Amino acid sequence: MARNIHAKAWKGWLREHSARLYAYARQRAATREDAEDMIQDALIRLWHYQEERNNEPPDLPLAYSVLKFIAMDHGKKQGRKKRKEDAIIFLHDRDDHWLDTSMEEDEEADILRRAVDTLSEKLREVLTLKIWGGLTFQEIAESMAISPNTAASRYRYALEQLQRKLETYQEERHG
Repeated sequence: MARNIHAKAWKGWLREHSARLYAYARQRAATREDAEDMIQDALIRLWHYQEERNNEPPDLPLAYSVLKFIAMDHGKKQGRKKRKEDAIIFLHDRDDHWLDTSMEEDEEADILRRAVDTLSEKLREVLTLKIWGGLTFQEIAESMAISPNTAASRYRYALEQLQRKLETYQEERHG
């Protein structure tokens, strides 16, 4: 009985936050598949971590922190993984996947993603947590171990830089 209650709570939590977590992971991953792998690893760690806390779904700042560390580990392992993947052909059916990756094929989303990628790591992380993660500056500050004012400043700088980059791109595109 309690297991069903926890399963429902986790499923609801995933429905509510999976797109945000995916957007955050996608900013730290070279490919969609890598982002999905990082999310899966983070969810497994969170599940085990929450066993000590009555199996309730975690708060969002904790999920982002775990995902950040998973992404850092993933980057370290990328070289070894690449050599292994080159020797294997992957077949993967995405029809039943719970992540919405429809933005991957959208041209405007790709332009925005490339513009965000040009931001410094600190600015990109705050922007991703605020916009796609839905966190407050206080939650971002806790997740990144910075002050809320620093989080807000980084967010403002990121938006200013993005605006300039997108205006430049739009001028080039439309003459």
